[in-house]
Amino acid sequence: MSTPELPQDFMAFMQKMWNPMSFPVPGMFMPTANLEDIEKKIAELKGVENWLTMNIGFIQMTVKTLEMQKNALASFAAATKEDPPEASKKHKKL
Repeated sequence: MSTPELPQDFMAFMQKMWNPMSFPVPGMFMPTANLEDIEKKIAELKGVENWLTMNIGFIQMTVKTLEMQKNALASFAAATKEDPPEASKKHKKL
């Protein structure tokens, strides 16, 4: 098995290590100076933040719904197990 060759350029090696897919990483070594790019990135990240917040709300709502279903089933099961003696006598007379 051959050993992998290290790049001669240390910066290229660091870029490959930090970003294996070779996407441009602004701000890593050179900050982005274009205000339009920064505003575009802020808008994109706010969109992602809103999407994640919405998903958190859906997950919380799902958890609360499942908890309510669990409590309803537990109370139904408890009600069917604890049949009062008077009620069972009334049903037998009818």
